[in-house]
Amino acid sequence: MRTTGAPPIVLVHGTRFSAAQWSPQLAALRGEFPVAAVDLPGHGARSAEPWSLAAATEVIAGAVDALGAGPALVVGHSLGGYASLEFARRRPEAVRGLVLAGASASTRGRWAVPYRWAAGLVARLPAGRLAGWNDRMLRRLYAPEVVEPTIRAGYAFHALPAAWGEVLGRFDADSLRPVRVPVLLLNGEKDGVFRSGERDFAHANPGARIELIPRARHLANFDEPEAFTHAIRHFARRLPAPAR
Repeated sequence: MRTTGAPPIVLVHGTRFSAAQWSPQLAALRGEFPVAAVDLPGHGARSAEPWSLAAATEVIAGAVDALGAGPALVVGHSLGGYASLEFARRRPEAVRGLVLAGASASTRGRWAVPYRWAAGLVARLPAGRLAGWNDRMLRRLYAPEVVEPTIRAGYAFHALPAAWGEVLGRFDADSLRPVRVPVLLLNGEKDGVFRSGERDFAHANPGARIELIPRARHLANFDEPEAFTHAIRHFARRLPAPAR
């Protein structure tokens, strides 16, 4: 049952995926919170739209406005985490809280080199081969009810070079300093790469704290969907009321 003052929640997917990534969380949260998941430019239903961070923040803004319940808790995974951080910096009045899931690593310096290489490689591989590999990987690692919506929605490999080309070199712990709402750095315990800067990110913002999902990797909301959802619910329930 929804409680008065429950914050709206906007979920922002990660690299190559779509709003369908959040199917387990949407089903579990919608009884208590106004909640929506977006397709970023170049992904899902917006597959034909060109990627840009500016356009991504407008998509998130549209979802917040559509829920019509005031500033939102914005939850972003990986690429979606960096887009959500950009949104929190550009539109602070629209954000009541921020969850960065698998998005507390600096995208600057030497860390970015292998990702630039991978983005270039993806652009040269057939999309069908990449999709088949992803289908097999997801079905091998996760329960059908968790990943089949994502598989049916397809992948946005064509958007990956532009998306990561803009994100790489742009974000580090200092990017979190201007954010003035509570921040949860929600990472899989075994996600060594995207946890690499979590302490620096937490130290950069007095409103930030770290929470780890035991046994989970980068796709923590697939690895441990109930624990991931519980973390979002617990954080959302404790957000302060928006300033009037």
